[in-house]
Amino acid sequence: MSEERLKRPSSTFHFVAGLGTGILSAAILQPADLLKTRVQQSRSTSLIQTFRDITREPNSLHQLWRGTLPSVIRTGFGSALYFSTLNALRQHVFQSNQLLSTAAVSSQTTNPTTGARPASSSSSLPQISNLANLTTGAIARASAGLITMPITILKVRYESSLYTYSSIRSASTAIFRQEGLKGFFSGFGATAIRDAPYAGLYVLFYEQSKKRLSQVKEVTGVASSVSINFGSGVLAAALATAVTNPFDAVKTRLQLMPGKYANMVQASRRMVKEEGVRSLFDGLALRAARKALSSALAWTMYEEMLRRAEGQWGDGKNVAG
Repeated sequence: MSEERLKRPSSTFHFVAGLGTGILSAAILQPADLLKTRVQQSRSTSLIQTFRDITREPNSLHQLWRGTLPSVIRTGFGSALYFSTLNALRQHVFQSNQLLSTAAVSSQTTNPTTGARPASSSSSLPQISNLANLTTGAIARASAGLITMPITILKVRYESSLYTYSSIRSASTAIFRQEGLKGFFSGFGATAIRDAPYAGLYVLFYEQSKKRLSQVKEVTGVASSVSINFGSGVLAAALATAVTNPFDAVKTRLQLMPGKYANMVQASRRMVKEEGVRSLFDGLALRAARKALSSALAWTMYEEMLRRAEGQWGDGKNVAG
C-alpha cells in the first residue's frame, strides 16, 4: 500500500461517512416524513389537521416517530451507497475526462490529479462539468434506490395509517404473502424517475450554488465553508424537490394502494381525474422543507468529514479510494 494511499480517505470512509449522516438526518426528521406520507395518502385532510389527529392519539410523541427504524435503515444505508458510489463515479469521470467540459472546468483552479478545488473553496469534491454532475448524481441515486427499495416499502407503510404492522418481520411476511416479491418493489418506476432527476439536479444546483457563494466569500470574507455548503444544500434541495414532487406523490399512492393504482401512468391519470392536478403536489411544502434540511445537513456533514480527514491524513491528494 503506497504512502499516497494512506493519506487519503478510502472508499470505506465515504461509505461510513454517508451512513452516519444518513442515520442522523433520518432520525431527526422522521416526524416530517411521517406527516408527508399521511398527507399524500389522502387529500381529505390538511397538514395541520393531520398533525392534530396524530397528537390526539395515545403516545402521540411515539406516533410522530413511527417507522423510524426502517427509515433509519433505509436512509442510512441508502446514503452510504449513494455517497460512496457518487464519489467513485466523480473520480472516474475526472480521471478519464469523460463528460468533462474544458470550458466548464479550468485546470488552473483544480488539482490536475484529483479535481480538488483550491483551499479557498468550500468544496471537498472533485470539480467536474455540469453534465457530469447531473449524470453521476442520477446514476448513484438510482442504483442506491434499487438496492434499498424493499426497506423503502416497509418505511412508507409503517408511516401510513392504512397499515398496522407490529414489526418489520410481520410487515415483510404480510407483504410477501399478499403481493409476492414484486410487492417489495411497488412504485420503483416512480421512485427512480423521482430520485434520479432529483439527485442529478441537486448535485448540479449544489455545485453551482457553492461556486457562486464562494465567489461572494472571496470578496466579502464573511461566509464560512460550512455556511456556504449548508445554504447551497437548502437552495438545491428546494429547487430539485419542486421539479420532482409529482413523482413522489404518485410513488406514495403506488406503495400504499397497489390494488387501486396499477402503474405510474394509470395512477397519475386517475389522481388528476379524481382529485385534480394539485394532487400531484400534495406534501410539496413539507417535502421541500424536509429535503432541504436533510440534504443540507447530510452534505455539509459529509464534506466537513472529508475536509477534516484530508487535513489529518495528508495534503488532500486524491480523496477517493
